[in-house]
Amino acid sequence: MISRIGQSVLDTVQSTGQNINDALFGAPIRLGVTGLARSGKTVFITSLVANLLAGGRMPQLHALAQGRVELVFLQQQPDDTVARFDYETHLGALTSPTPCWPENTKGISQLRLTLRIRPEGFLGGLRGTVLQHIDIIDYPGEWLLDLTLLEKSYEEWSASALANVDMRDIGADYATLLAQTDSSAAFSEQNAKALATTYARYLTQARLAGFPDLTPGRFLLPGDLAGSPVITFGPLRSLDKASKTSLYREMRRRYDAYKDKVVRPFFRDHFSKIDRQIVLIDMLDTLATGPQATKDLRNSLRDLLKAFRTGRNSILSKFFVGNRVEKILFAATKADHIPQSQHKDMAALIQAFVDDAARAAQFSGAQTASMAIASLRSTTETEQTHNGRSLECVRGTDLETGKQVAVFPGKLPQNPQSILSEAEQAIDNWSLSYFLTLKFAPPKDALRAGEGMAHIRLDQAAQFLFGDKL
Repeated sequence: MISRIGQSVLDTVQSTGQNINDALFGAPIRLGVTGLARSGKTVFITSLVANLLAGGRMPQLHALAQGRVELVFLQQQPDDTVARFDYETHLGALTSPTPCWPENTKGISQLRLTLRIRPEGFLGGLRGTVLQHIDIIDYPGEWLLDLTLLEKSYEEWSASALANVDMRDIGADYATLLAQTDSSAAFSEQNAKALATTYARYLTQARLAGFPDLTPGRFLLPGDLAGSPVITFGPLRSLDKASKTSLYREMRRRYDAYKDKVVRPFFRDHFSKIDRQIVLIDMLDTLATGPQATKDLRNSLRDLLKAFRTGRNSILSKFFVGNRVEKILFAATKADHIPQSQHKDMAALIQAFVDDAARAAQFSGAQTASMAIASLRSTTETEQTHNGRSLECVRGTDLETGKQVAVFPGKLPQNPQSILSEAEQAIDNWSLSYFLTLKFAPPKDALRAGEGMAHIRLDQAAQFLFGDKL
């Protein structure tokens, strides 16, 4: 107990010391980048860094447009215990003679970008140039969803998880195994492993199907926890009475251990240090999946916003409570997969999804925004005639066939509430059941010397997230 208290005091002193140093000498901008499955986190970071280094294609980032950014360069990351974001490898994949999309995020990583800037105004001229660090922290969205577990008991999580299992065909294997399992019987490691393995397989299928509710996230990305008891459990139906040696009690104990030993340390060591955050969302795939996936996404986004410790940072708040998330951007990715005339509707839909929780964040002093973006533009717009009608289409290279195709994806609703209502009712006659999502390959010659990468509103996203600090 004494050693635990001593370590807690030491952690507090070290944290306070870092906060004092940041407050007095200028803190780096700590930008968290996350998103749910296949949302394009790696491409976002790679394109953002490439465009800042090139100094091109970013007219809406005011400091660049004003010519005040004299130099941008990569530096060694500040944390030796966190993997470096492999920018060079990811850039190589996007710019090779046969370009391909980089691999998905499998753990937390970090990159430090430093900008040499001439401050604005008369006093800025007297000060000369200053250095502004931007620490980009990339982490899986599945780990972010785990933060919502901190407010849920094992019984609450199990009830929610099993409700989804019961309504989906892909949950049949777990439902069958659960029916054959006596959770009041004595615990056996074999039964626990069977439950965990089958539930992890269900989560993998749910992710492939486009469903966003994927907790516990380490079941999908276990890393060095693979095979450990802390991720060897599964949801069970509630029991009024269960002995201390029962399977049910051990599953509940392991769930609590997962929160204490995996989720809380992630929050303490990484998430609580972030002061700007972007959440990337593959809205188009979700809409194409159907009403249940759309409803689940809305619920997940609501829960995510509750997990953020939002508000304005001040010297006192940094001393005593650590960083707060001052700005949160919800970005619907792959805006290049639909015509520009629909981007406004895409942003309005995202905003409607998070509206209630965003109001709460704004009340605490944080700023939130919603935007449709494409980190790397892989299509061009074109018009095609079909049955005498002129249709707004997008043209690009089909990822599977390698052929140039022109696609009319469908039309997003101008009233987002109509889709939210349909999703809430989970009706069979889904308005967007015809919506087409095609996977496009990266463009050739994606990076041009002195120009950067073609994108949609990446510069606007950067201006919102950290432009006020430059």
